[in-house]
Amino acid sequence: MRGLHVSAWLDAVARPGATSLAILFALATFHRALLITVLPLLALELLGDPQMVSLFYFGASIFGVVGSLGVPWSVRRITRRRSLTAFLGIGILSLGLIGFGGTTGLLIGMPLFVLSQSAAEICLSLYIMDHVGRREIGRFEPKRVFFAAGVWLIGPWLGIKLGEISGWLPFVVGIAGISAMLGFFWFLRLTEHPAVTAGPKRTPNPLRYFPRFFSQPRLRLAWILAFGRAAWWSTFFVYGPIYAIALGFEPATAGALISVGMGALLAARLWGRVSARWGLRRLLVGAYTGTGVVTILLAPAGEIAWVGAALLVVSAFVAGAIDGAGNTPFLRAVRPLERPEMTTVFVTYRDAANLVPPGVYTMLLAVAPLPTVFVVAGGSLLVVARYALYLPKRM
Repeated sequence: MRGLHVSAWLDAVARPGATSLAILFALATFHRALLITVLPLLALELLGDPQMVSLFYFGASIFGVVGSLGVPWSVRRITRRRSLTAFLGIGILSLGLIGFGGTTGLLIGMPLFVLSQSAAEICLSLYIMDHVGRREIGRFEPKRVFFAAGVWLIGPWLGIKLGEISGWLPFVVGIAGISAMLGFFWFLRLTEHPAVTAGPKRTPNPLRYFPRFFSQPRLRLAWILAFGRAAWWSTFFVYGPIYAIALGFEPATAGALISVGMGALLAARLWGRVSARWGLRRLLVGAYTGTGVVTILLAPAGEIAWVGAALLVVSAFVAGAIDGAGNTPFLRAVRPLERPEMTTVFVTYRDAANLVPPGVYTMLLAVAPLPTVFVVAGGSLLVVARYALYLPKRM
């Protein structure tokens, strides 16, 4: 019987479907998780000033957003498979430039890396919508997050350890990770939706994507919910360790608290079952509200170190329920003929989440202490919870 189970699992991995796509996403996540702590430290070392690093990241993100607007054109002109291959090739080139090119390589390679990640996510999201049925999306998203959880647990730590051996080693391993993803992608031989491949080979105007996207209430709502989730995690990754150090913990302990918090993603499939039983709207309203309340409590909890540390981890575990739903609201709302264009707009939530919170917190910290950041972050999630009430009851 065990052999039969293994055979069935291998068959699921080898054919296009929920399991194979979840594995593909985990492979796509590996190099990002590996370099999430390496890149800012390298930028600080080469540029020498935190303000310059912030400005550099801002410029790279803008380049990624603008460049990704060309993905629908690329998909319709040279097919999605070739587009994804080309963008992953750009990712490999960018890591080579960053790892071996010094300051010049960083200045050129980082914008290309951001573009590669944004464009690849668009293409992969399109494949999800082609190969995972609308009724299966609610079960697929928790599986995707669960598969990626292990990568996020080990990736940031592994990147630092590899960098201690040699500065270029994390980038070589990252290139190997992209290559493995590309090989698995071609092995799957994923097909495209007939509505896209048979559609007119028009040249879409990127300026028309945004009004069309935000004129549709369900897509607009999906973007707001995704932005709220991503902005909170951006705050957690950047200000969580700073908060832990302010509580008096050593840097290694602060990093361990963040890693323990990321363990919340391992419960993604559990939250998927909760969503199937009680409904996505109830899950998200409760998760956004709970995360917001716990995040706000981090401010007064700073008076007692162990209470603050415990609440920091608890906030991540509650936020894990939000990730259990993933991008289900968008995947179930977008129309097949508009998938390339609308997905291009939707993934800008990630870029906005990397730009808006640091900008707001920079101004805030000029006049208020660090814990105020968590009051603002938590209060923002309470607002997002109010928006989650507009999700369809049947979802």
